[in-house]
Amino acid sequence: MSPTPPVVAAFDLDGTLTEGGSVFKWLRFVAGTVPTYRAALRLAVPLTIGALRSSKWADNAKERLFQALLTGRNFDHVAQSSKAFALEHLATDARAHVVNRLMWHREQGHDVVIVSASPQLYVDYFAEALGATGGCGTRLAVDPLGAMTGSYLGKNCRGTEKMRRLNEWINEQDYQVEPVIYAYGNSRGDRRLLAMATYPFDVGKLGRFGALRHYPRLEKTSA
Repeated sequence: MSPTPPVVAAFDLDGTLTEGGSVFKWLRFVAGTVPTYRAALRLAVPLTIGALRSSKWADNAKERLFQALLTGRNFDHVAQSSKAFALEHLATDARAHVVNRLMWHREQGHDVVIVSASPQLYVDYFAEALGATGGCGTRLAVDPLGAMTGSYLGKNCRGTEKMRRLNEWINEQDYQVEPVIYAYGNSRGDRRLLAMATYPFDVGKLGRFGALRHYPRLEKTSA
């Protein structure tokens, strides 16, 4: 008899488990509101182009914002602030029906992983707070003295990179057979993630007008 395949449930974070984006809120939390708005204003053009064109434009604009606000900051201090941010953001902006779905997967004994373009620095704290098995986010570089550089360590965890990182995480679990994969996302950056899933779900608010409209919807009454 063939072994029962394991089940992995992969959840995006921003706009999926929580309302809206978290990166700008996080930067305000760790770097201050005034410096964050000043940096965003100086980078208004590349940030706008990145929002409209996505792809490398979005990756580069986001990294430049990180460099402007995080360079030289002590990693441990930022990590402490990030834990407080994650708990506060989850308390105020969680999407109840999606979080309930995550809890349902946990109750079934499934492995849950959060896969997000947000920094791994606080994705891990969201995963811990929600009882997820693990998390995959955008890794940020730290110099030998423990100071952040603001640059990515690797690639922005979006699109194809989300798919690659989830596959990497699955391979690290050393499953004996290929897992059944559930995936939940809300935007075009999640299309590759959903495409690799056995059971993909669109949880975006735009419904039939959204980028994931061809995927089944997770209804608010679902387990």
